[in-house]
Amino acid sequence: MMRKEFSIDAEWRSQVPEPVFDERPEYNRLYERTWELAHDHLLDLPGMPQTPYMDEAFCDVRIWIWDSCFMSLFCKYAPNCFPGVETLNNFYLPLYGSGRLPQVIARNAPEWTGATIGEPAEIKICIADNPPLFAWAELQNALMTGDREHLRELLLEKRFLQKHFEWLENLTGPAWPPAAGTPTFWRKRAGGYLWEGGASGMDNTPRGRTGPSASMPRPNNPRMFWLDAISQQALSASCISALAGLIGEEELAAVWQERFEAFRGTVNRSYWCEEDGFYYDIDGEDGSFYKVVTPASFWPVLAGIATPEQVGRMIAFAMTPERLGGPLPLLSLARNDADFNAENGCYWRGSLWLPTAYMAVKALEKYGEFELARDCARKILEHQYRTFAEYEPHTVWECYAPNAPEPARSCDENGRVVRPGFCGWSALGPISLYLENVIGLWEADAFARTLNWSLPEKVKGRIGVRNYRFGDVLADLIVENGMLTARSSRPFRLILNGTGLDIPGGECRILLRKR
Repeated sequence: MMRKEFSIDAEWRSQVPEPVFDERPEYNRLYERTWELAHDHLLDLPGMPQTPYMDEAFCDVRIWIWDSCFMSLFCKYAPNCFPGVETLNNFYLPLYGSGRLPQVIARNAPEWTGATIGEPAEIKICIADNPPLFAWAELQNALMTGDREHLRELLLEKRFLQKHFEWLENLTGPAWPPAAGTPTFWRKRAGGYLWEGGASGMDNTPRGRTGPSASMPRPNNPRMFWLDAISQQALSASCISALAGLIGEEELAAVWQERFEAFRGTVNRSYWCEEDGFYYDIDGEDGSFYKVVTPASFWPVLAGIATPEQVGRMIAFAMTPERLGGPLPLLSLARNDADFNAENGCYWRGSLWLPTAYMAVKALEKYGEFELARDCARKILEHQYRTFAEYEPHTVWECYAPNAPEPARSCDENGRVVRPGFCGWSALGPISLYLENVIGLWEADAFARTLNWSLPEKVKGRIGVRNYRFGDVLADLIVENGMLTARSSRPFRLILNGTGLDIPGGECRILLRKR
């Protein structure tokens, strides 16, 4: 695919949206610092298929699929300066093209990478069977940019999304692509997929344990079918269908919608626990449930597999204070779980992780649960802000402790504090959740020139955004005292709490009806 040119030295601040939230203006301090940290991870490295690209803030000699996909979900707000979706070329081309990435002189490389500090080492895709989120990332970016040319190349000429999907569908045993740093753990079986904690991204999750608590740091039950794996394949099929529809490829869209429907049937037959009203991982041999409650159970909701009734039952069951609700929601493990680490989160045993928390908020939003999604987003953002304000260094962290405004600790023997400056996927809170759920601008569609805004019922002072770009539209939208003031470069349709408003090019003021 064509490399897109970016300048690291370009003036990027004028390209990012400017939130307006009089109720908590201090959130903008964290918002602005997060963009600065993200810009620090814009890396220009000759030899990469896409350079500059977004570095995930971990180490020099590895790149990660799911980190990069999640990073693209905030980069989409300044696509001319932050190559979020373009960074995915660094996976597509080595896996389904050249097969190689360049060498670098390693400066920051954990021992397990095999690289020696100060010596040349080849960059590798760390885990080729990381969560397959390419299609979701591409769809969310396409809706912001309206770039049909890119989608035609992606789906019709290169077929990268289809190739990755099919590669996983045919992965029945171990594989080690030349560009990858590790062998695969993903195994396709009738009715599901075997996998592993590190490959799934939830490294030391207790999912798959066979006793009341996990006796091993990583249970990795060899019989377990991972709910997220099958749901992410379903999500990919659904998103490929949607992308094909955006470029008028209706026959292609129908093929992938049919594949999605097959996944929907399997997940609802086998992974739904009617007794609890919740999705779980299952045993691949006897079909029994592994009843460990984590945000991973919201992947089938994001994929559109669940019915509205199922989502209602999931909320009643899981979003209670003793499970995944409470003062800091959507932690990586239910609070009442025997393996929950209340002190420091122990990585995926209670920490707040922005990728899975963001995913779950988007899942709730997809089913119209806007107020619950907003409540979760506000609590998460507040926790990140308090950590930023009260804990030194004042930064954004890889993950967060569940019960105090501080970073979590890892699961290694030293219990080290997790990585700072992680922008990185943790930018999803101060940027994406802030814009999309706290303020409420939850979905743009550049192809249809529409923007959906779930405006909070109770607003203190002004709320909105300036310098918001989608497609060829550049808009300011501010609500104060029931009055919408809009300025736009092009006409577009604003769907405000379900009511359509035609926003003209230029300036306008609209008195909003009281509900």
